[in-house]
Amino acid sequence: MKKFLLRLLINAIALYAAIALLNGRGITPQSENWISLLWLALIFGIVNAILRPILVVVGCPIIILTLGLGSLLINTLLFYLAGVIGSNFGVGFTVSGFWPAFFGALIVSVVSFILSMLLKDELRR
Repeated sequence: MKKFLLRLLINAIALYAAIALLNGRGITPQSENWISLLWLALIFGIVNAILRPILVVVGCPIIILTLGLGSLLINTLLFYLAGVIGSNFGVGFTVSGFWPAFFGALIVSVVSFILSMLLKDELRR
């Protein structure tokens, strides 16, 4: 349970960083409080847990041909989809195009990676 809550918090911080850095540059948040960010992180985690394995298997030839850059497209799609689903529940954000979604997914990936490395021991328990 502690690992789940820590992962949820890492996703919420990563989403906050992406939304804050790209606010007004293609991403428009619907709400600014931490509770909605936690709900959005939960939606983001569910979307990643359900759709990522399917998209990786289906997109495996593209990922291999692009030497792994196809996974950035999968991240972009999942970031955009999490925003759309979240905005239907009133906790998401709207993305105005491909590049804001791409940079948002890139920011979420980098921030999540850094926080996961910093909290590696806590996540391992």
